[in-house]
Amino acid sequence: MTVLVSELLNELKGKEIAEQLQILANRFSGEVVFSTSFGLEDQAITYFIAANKIPVKVFTLDTGRIFPETYTTWSRTVEKYGLTISAYYPEANSLQDFVSEKGPNSFYESVENRKQCCHIRKVEPLQRALKGNKIWITGIRAEQSNNRHDMPMVEWDEVNQIIKFHPLLNWTWGQVKQYVSRNDVPYNALHDKGFVSIGCAPCTRAVKPGEDFRAGRWWWEDSSKKECGLHIHENISEEIKK
Repeated sequence: MTVLVSELLNELKGKEIAEQLQILANRFSGEVVFSTSFGLEDQAITYFIAANKIPVKVFTLDTGRIFPETYTTWSRTVEKYGLTISAYYPEANSLQDFVSEKGPNSFYESVENRKQCCHIRKVEPLQRALKGNKIWITGIRAEQSNNRHDMPMVEWDEVNQIIKFHPLLNWTWGQVKQYVSRNDVPYNALHDKGFVSIGCAPCTRAVKPGEDFRAGRWWWEDSSKKECGLHIHENISEEIKK
C-alpha cells in the first residue's frame, strides 16, 4: 500500500485540485468518497466537485446535535449544485443506551465520555460510509492543529483501510475564505460569528481573536486531546510526505 500512496502522491503533485480529483475519480471509478461537514473547507471542495462535474460520492455525518445553521448550509448546497449528499446517522440502539446510561451531556464530564459520544455519533457512521471505497477526500488543512502539520497530502488510513487525500492541506484559512467568496459558494453563517471549526452544537464555540483554530472545539479539555477519532494520523514513511 505504501507504494500506491507514493505513486499517487507523485501523480497528483503540482496539479490543480480539479485535475487531482478527476484523476482519482477516473482511476478509482465509483470508489471515491468525500466527507463534508459543511464547513468552509468542505464547501470549497464541494464547489470543485460540482463545478467540474467530477463523479465523487458525497456524504455527511448527521450526529443529531449539529447547528441549525449547518442544516441551512446543507439545504442551500443541495439546491444550488443539485448534488446528492448521503446522510449517515448514529446507530439508534447504541445512542439510546449511551444517553440513557450517562445522560445527554455527559461529554462535558470526562474525555472518556466525550470520545464515546464521538465514536457513536461520528466514528461508527463514518466506518459505514467509507466501507467498500478506496479513496477518502477530506477538508483537512495543516494549520488546523499541531498534529496535522506533518500530514502528507496523500496517506494510508490504517484504521479505516482507505487512502486519504487532503486537497486543501497547504491552504491557509485566508485562502479558503477568498476562494469561497470569489466563487459565491454557500457557507455556514456561523463563520461570520467567529466560528472557524464547526462541529456539534454543544461542543463548538466561537474563537476569540488570537486563539488557536481548535480553541472552539471541546474547549474544556486539554488541547492535546482535541480529536474525535475521525482522523487518526500515522506517518507511513518520510518518502511520501509532500
